[in-house]
Amino acid sequence: MSKVRVAAFSISLDGYGAGPDQTLQDPLGRGGESLHDWLVATRFFQEIYDKTGGTTGVDDDFGAQSFENLGAWIMGRNMFGPVRGDWPDEEWKGWWGDNPPYHVPVFVLTDHPRKSVEMEGGTTFHFVTDGIEAALERAREAAGGRDIRIGGGVSTIRQYLAARLIDELHLAIAPILLGSGESLLEGIDLPALGYRVTGQVASETATHILIGRG
Repeated sequence: MSKVRVAAFSISLDGYGAGPDQTLQDPLGRGGESLHDWLVATRFFQEIYDKTGGTTGVDDDFGAQSFENLGAWIMGRNMFGPVRGDWPDEEWKGWWGDNPPYHVPVFVLTDHPRKSVEMEGGTTFHFVTDGIEAALERAREAAGGRDIRIGGGVSTIRQYLAARLIDELHLAIAPILLGSGESLLEGIDLPALGYRVTGQVASETATHILIGRG
């Protein structure tokens, strides 16, 4: 059965999914790149970018599982790129080069219309201007029974959580403190929304927390 899930989403020990002062040169904010050290080091991540080597074990397993059975992605505009307001042109096509790692349809939440962008490897970015539920409906149709991954950023995940539209979350807690930035769960009462912790696994570089509904 198709699930809507958050997978391999990294937060700091103090709960931030991105650091402060995000810029084009520092898209995850000050200190934000360190959130993903656990993933970048894995064999799975290296293979995505056609490299060899990398670590195996718990972190590698969670990285690989995060891409299993996916038929579509949903992401916020901030995750797609640094452009704000009306699109000045169609030059920006994401952070990932000509062949993004998604290889399925990706639905980007935005207030500003734009034509779909077809990339190499099966990734097509579609821009959705009529809200999170419309994006989810389109993603379900595109996924063909496979899972839909909510890719971030923080604001996008918070919206889907508040609407009780996420079935499963895998959060990777990095052993760092950011002090400020974008808080993932501040003000969200997960138990009241029907969520509970269903598992936890620790590696040397992250603590993996599994959260589900029911």
